[in-house]
Formats: sequence, structure tokens, C-alpha cells
Amino acid sequence: MPLPKTDTAENPASARTAVVEARNLVKRFQGMTAVSDMSLTLSAGEMVGLIGPNGAGKTTLFNLIAGSLKPTSGEIWIGGRDVSQDSPEKRITRGVGRTFQIPRPFLDMSVLDNVLAGAQAQDGEKLFANFLRPGHVRRQEQAAREKARALLDFVTLSGLESQPAKVLSGGQRKLLELARILMADPQAILLDEPAAGVNPALLETIMKRVIALNAQGKSILLIEHNMDMVSRLCSRVVAMAQGKPLAEGTPADVAADPAVIEAYLGGAA
Repeated sequence: MPLPKTDTAENPASARTAVVEARNLVKRFQGMTAVSDMSLTLSAGEMVGLIGPNGAGKTTLFNLIAGSLKPTSGEIWIGGRDVSQDSPEKRITRGVGRTFQIPRPFLDMSVLDNVLAGAQAQDGEKLFANFLRPGHVRRQEQAAREKARALLDFVTLSGLESQPAKVLSGGQRKLLELARILMADPQAILLDEPAAGVNPALLETIMKRVIALNAQGKSILLIEHNMDMVSRLCSRVVAMAQGKPLAEGTPADVAADPAVIEAYLGGAA
């Protein structure tokens, strides 16, 4: 999986098919509105940054798109299909995977087995297939193991495949989680603060892998407070505040928007 030579993603959003659409989303929790009339489109091959101050509703929006929360109103479309009421598992099969700000590996399982846990539609999970088609099950499991090893190599963790996941650093766990969701071959990847708590060397590795995935055609929606990372990766940025859309445009235009400065700094600027 070669890395691209460029260090930036400059993919025009025009003339592209929408992979993920959030349409007029609202999410309320016991009278509190976390997301209000929020719409967002992620096009094929695009890399979009989602920014906003703490409490802006970014992670809630991610949870709505990924399916761990259901909207109070509004719709989520993936690949031209309304998936608003579908489970997270169904949305993975529709082509959307997500990572978490704090990775969630199976700590006592090996690094390789953690990646294998992301494999979808494995016949070996069916009781009768193991008795009626054992050769097919073995071949499928071998193919999954080869794919998992290739992904570990891609995220620079191949030398740790037999180690338990609990030995990994925070940044390595984020790379492991990325490899695990790639087992499902999603077309769109939701990355929740991949730079948070990561040392500079590993952050560069994460960024290069994200750039490589985008160059391979993956669409990426990125929550991030590290504006240098957002500026290097994303051609378009959407800003949120108080659950609502605030601004949209290039990283430079959004960072200079008075409403965005007000939301982050409360007018102190």
C-alpha cells in the first residue's frame, strides 16, 4: 500500500457522488438539544474537517451518522439510502466506519486478533458452515488473516501482531483501531480526534496513513482541534457551535471567520 508523494489532500468536491449525507438532523436529550438542524455532505473521495469548541455537538453528530444514536428528527443517508434507523453494524456493511477519540481495543487479545475482530460476514461464525463447508471456512479465515497482516503492516504495527493490545501506546491504539475498521473496507471513515494525546512522531504516521487512504478513494470526515492537521489534510472545513452549523469553506476562510473566532474565544480575539 504505497503512500502518495504529496503531503496534502486537494480533492475538488465538485461533480462527486455523496457518500454520506446528514439532512436537517436534530438530537435532543431530555429537553437539551445537542444537535439542531445540522446538515452535512461528504462526497466520494473527499476529506472534510469538522471543527468547533468543546460541547459543539461534533461527537453527537458522529454518533448519529455511525448509528450509535438515533436522531430525534432528520435523516442520515449512506450511498443514496436512508439509514436513519439502521444499527451501527448495518451502517458498517453500507460502507461507513468510525474511530473513537479514546480507542477501544480488546486489551487482552493480540494485536492481530483485534484487527481480525473487524472482519465482516465470516461464515465461520455460523454453526452449520463449519460442518458443511469446512474447507471454505478455512480459506475465508486464511484470507482474513492475510488481510489483517497487510493492514497491520500499513499502520506500522506488524512487528507487534502477537502482543496483547494493552502494551500499545495511545497513538498505536489509534492506528490499531484504524486497521480494525479497514477490515470492513468502508468507503467513508469517520475519525474522531486522531491527534488527541498522540506524540508528534506517531501523529505524522497517522496523517500519512490518512492521506494514503484518501488517495485510494476513501472519503474521510475528521473531527479535530489540531488546526495545523486540519489545514494539511482537508480541502473543506465545517464549523459547529451549540449543535448548529456555523461556517463552511476552506480551512483558512473558516479559521478567519468572525463567528468561528467568537465561538472559540468568546470575543477575546
